[in-house]
Amino acid sequence: MPKRILSGTVTSNANAQTVTVSVGRSFTHPVLKKTIRKSKKYRAHDENNAFNVGDSVRIQECAPRSKTKRWEVITS
Repeated sequence: MPKRILSGTVTSNANAQTVTVSVGRSFTHPVLKKTIRKSKKYRAHDENNAFNVGDSVRIQECAPRSKTKRWEVITS
């Protein structure tokens, strides 16, 4: 099964080797037919602490690295 890849923006890099990435999506409401924007935060593994707040990154699914980390940063 292929691994999912998402694009988002780094919102926090306070922890060692971890970044928090906010991924947004938009969809049409089934009844109101109005475009709705939602976002979700993912904690991703950043081996070299290379990314800062505001950077646009791509993350990919991986095996669990900790209790909350199931993603890793692949590119900026």
